[in-house]
Amino acid sequence: MLEVTNVAKDYPTPRGSLSVLSGVSLKLARGEAAAVMGPSGSGKSTLLHIIGALDPPSSGSVQLDGINPYELEEKALAGFRNRKIGFVFQDHCLLPQCSVLENVLIPTLVGQSTDQHSESARALLEQVGLTGRIDHRPAELSGGEKQRVALARALINEPLLLLCDEPTGNLDRKSAELVASLLFELHRRQKTILIVVTHSADLAAKFPIRYEMIEQNIRQV
Repeated sequence: MLEVTNVAKDYPTPRGSLSVLSGVSLKLARGEAAAVMGPSGSGKSTLLHIIGALDPPSSGSVQLDGINPYELEEKALAGFRNRKIGFVFQDHCLLPQCSVLENVLIPTLVGQSTDQHSESARALLEQVGLTGRIDHRPAELSGGEKQRVALARALINEPLLLLCDEPTGNLDRKSAELVASLLFELHRRQKTILIVVTHSADLAAKFPIRYEMIEQNIRQV
């Protein structure tokens, strides 16, 4: 279960405090999927970073699997984030010097990468249709292929929560449809909590739960 309760986020500026989020609350259970829409600057990515234990809220709380990650010490927080949360970003964030397989295995290196992890990575790459590209570097991949690698990497530790920030934003229509299809298929297989921030009305329409950011808050639509 993910519970976000009365979350607010303010940033200091020379002209005083700038409020980005105010009183945001939502709940999602394991296996549920939600899209978050809203104009640029409405706080979508800020909310995603707070939910993903990357940036603490100014007030309010986040609970994932009964734990508030911001109450953990730094090392425990990093471990919690690595085990419980997977991320897919718009620009995929692959390491250019590493192969496709090595990129997928990166989250497993916090502990000790094993043969079992390698087998899991190969299985995920097969599921996203990249078995034949396993030894390639990111520069040798298309945009859609890079995003499929990022999706496999996000799921290698079988996280409870999968967060995607504009996962199809840089892709052509065909690639976007393929990545979206794979995203839902892998979400169903692993029964994650899935949250996707998107500007795409077509992608958002595929979600059973949809939210819209309005005036620093969120509402279900």
